[in-house]
Amino acid sequence: MSIRSPSPDSEIPDPETALRLERFLPYRLNVVGSYASRALGRIYSARFGIGIPEWRVIAQLGEFGRMTSRDIGEITQMHKTKVSRAVGELEKRGLVSRSENREDRRESFVALTGPGARIYADIVPLALAFEARWTEGLAAEELRVFERVLSMLTERGRHLAGAYHEGEP
Repeated sequence: MSIRSPSPDSEIPDPETALRLERFLPYRLNVVGSYASRALGRIYSARFGIGIPEWRVIAQLGEFGRMTSRDIGEITQMHKTKVSRAVGELEKRGLVSRSENREDRRESFVALTGPGARIYADIVPLALAFEARWTEGLAAEELRVFERVLSMLTERGRHLAGAYHEGEP
């Protein structure tokens, strides 16, 4: 990777006020999440022939049971078109089924089929082993503090995302 120098016409930012991505927490969280998703994605692709959106759908259905696509998207923070494509692919493969929502006919419920539930059962130990390997070498107290901080940042992020969505600064 090459780092370009600023053009002669541009101002050099003040080091005290410059945004340094490598130290900017939202960017760093995104990078860490991207590494985790890519590593897990390779595992699930090689073992089950599914991508990241599909395994997220399977994981949510395995944990919570029958859900709407809207609920899956809300929990996983995936866009509705991505959820829809993932559900469609999983349904084509016989891993999920859809049933009518009698209270709201615009949406349907999605549930794991027998083969989908078996994949979920295979995914769980792989995911937990990956998590253990990812956090290997961290003390139990460090993990507890990290979990607490991560929960706080998640809640603040949820609040800020809603505030910015509503037009607040």
